[in-house]
Parts: sequence; structure tokens; C-alpha cells
Amino acid sequence: MVVVHPAGLPGEIPGKGANISFAAEEARKHIIDQRGFSYDKVLVSAFDIDTVVYPQYFACLAWHFLTCERPARSSFQPVPLYNNNIWQAPMLSRVIDYSSSFWQMIEQERPERVVTFSSHAVPFRQLYEAGYWQRNVVSEDSRIFFNLFVHYDGDYEVVPIAYPVSMDANAAPTLWGTAKNIYRQHRRWTYGAENIPYLLFAFSKNPRIPFRKKLRVAGIQIEGFWSAVTHPLILAVVGWLPLFVGGRGFNVSVLSYNLPSVAQTFLNVALLGLIVSAYVAMKLMPERPPEYGRMKSASMMLQWLLVPFTMIFFSAIPGFDAQMHLLTGRYLGFWATPKTRLTFSKKAP
Repeated sequence: MVVVHPAGLPGEIPGKGANISFAAEEARKHIIDQRGFSYDKVLVSAFDIDTVVYPQYFACLAWHFLTCERPARSSFQPVPLYNNNIWQAPMLSRVIDYSSSFWQMIEQERPERVVTFSSHAVPFRQLYEAGYWQRNVVSEDSRIFFNLFVHYDGDYEVVPIAYPVSMDANAAPTLWGTAKNIYRQHRRWTYGAENIPYLLFAFSKNPRIPFRKKLRVAGIQIEGFWSAVTHPLILAVVGWLPLFVGGRGFNVSVLSYNLPSVAQTFLNVALLGLIVSAYVAMKLMPERPPEYGRMKSASMMLQWLLVPFTMIFFSAIPGFDAQMHLLTGRYLGFWATPKTRLTFSKKAP
């Protein structure tokens, strides 16, 4: 069933949240109700336009729904891998998108921190009772979890699915265009800080959510968006900044003498993490297309040297930009990331 969402409906901003909510209601009226399906036996998968599911995804999703402790109080989150065009995408895009995938994997090991992101699945009964995805926010994918969390008085969670879905890496026809798109995409992601005032307001109006649960959920969100902006900058300057701002007294101290050496040791240890990331990324990638040689595989390993650069210019700075827009009331609308897939004139055998 194909649904065309009319523009200009009251209370909406153009974006995925408004589109998918309209489509879900149309599906309820014309498919679920007409065929007499039970709302409790329907799962809704919300996919981005470039999402490709792996062969056993829906079987895996159904298994998690049928075996989890509280299926009626759970959303389901697979691991996003940006594999559709990973061999065609520029090096800058590859390292950033795989860094995002690794972050999602890390979060899945801490289920108390997981919120829905991009492509996810929600039980239809709970989605319907909460009013679908919010139609007037940018970060509808995470907001739906918080809507459900508040609606059910804190009795709602995300079940991680250790199974991937595949999406497109951010790629434009030119490297400069790709860099601009990556910046805007990450600014949109970190604009998810708009959830913090929503949570604080909703928590203040709902005494039925336990205070400790409110404190934990709000604290995780505040710390996450704060650290995304500050930690890359701190890591970049912590080794040498005290030498410039500490003054003469600090510069002649033992701490001043040892600080660069200590900072270098920590960074060398962190380098081990990049090596592990490069190895895991190569294991997760699809087979190299025949139009690429071994040098392309080598570049897939060397790309991880860009991480210090990308963490500052494509994580911290766009995050700061997004949060300053919120702080000053210059609210952003939904920006759909344009993605390009390169094609080759010669077909692979």
C-alpha cells in the first residue's frame, strides 16, 4: 500500500515523523481494521528509505518479540550497518558511518541506555495508544521511545537485536558535498538534545514514574549529548593546553614535565581501539566488488587514522552547532540526507 501524505496539515513539520505517522494511521484503517487483525499481534517496522533488511531479519524480530519478557512494553532495535554502498563511499564517510555503527553496538551491550534509532520496530497496540510518532520534531526515531516511556509511566524499554539492517553510507557526487552532508546529518542527530526538555517537562508532570528512574534516564541523555560535544575537544587539547594557560608556576612543576608523556601514553592505548575497530569493520563489510583492487582494501584499514579529525569536525562541532540552535531558539527543521550511489559502466562478471 502506497500512501501520499498531504502537505500543510496542522501541527506538523515536514519530515519522517509526520510522514510515517500518517502512513501508519492509513494502514490501520485500510489493512489492519479491514482484515480484522488483532492490534496485539502486529509489529510495525519503521525503516529509512535506504534500509535493506538481511534475509533472516523478520524471523529474528519475531523471535525476539515472542520470547522477550514483556513484548507489550518493548521496542526492538537492530544494529545499523552502512554497507549498501560502503565500497563506493569516500573514506571520510566510511569511517564516520562505521563509527556510528560501533557506537550502536556498544549501546546494545548496555540495554538500560538503548533508545530507538533510525530503523526500529514497535508493537502496533502501543504505537497506536501513544499516537504514533511525533509529527512536529526532528528526532522522531528516539522521541517515539520517550513518548512510550512517559505514556506507560516508565514501564517501557528497548530490546536490542544482535542482527543488522543495512543502509547507505553518506555519499555525494563530490568530496566537498559529502563533507557538508555529513556535517548536516550529524547536526541533525545531535539535535536529538531536543528530547531533554521534553523529558524534564514530562517527568515533572508524571508522579507515577519512580524518581530514581527519572533521574537515571534524564542523566543518561544529558551526559550523552554533553559528552558528544565536549569529549573530543578535551582529548584534542588536554595534553598541551595546561602548558599554555598554567602560567610560569605550573610550567616549572613536575606535573608540567610529565603531562605530555602521560597524555601520549593514553593516546597510544587508545590507538589499540582504532586497530580493533579497523579489524572488526573489515569483517563486517561485504565482499570487495571486482572493480576494486587490493589498494581499496588497504584504504579501508588506513581510514581509521582519520578518527581524531572526524571526532572534532563531524561530531563535536556539529553537536555544538545543533545545541546552540536549541539554546537560542533558532529551531531546525527536518533535513533529509541526500545519498548517492555510484554506478559503473562496465558490469561486474
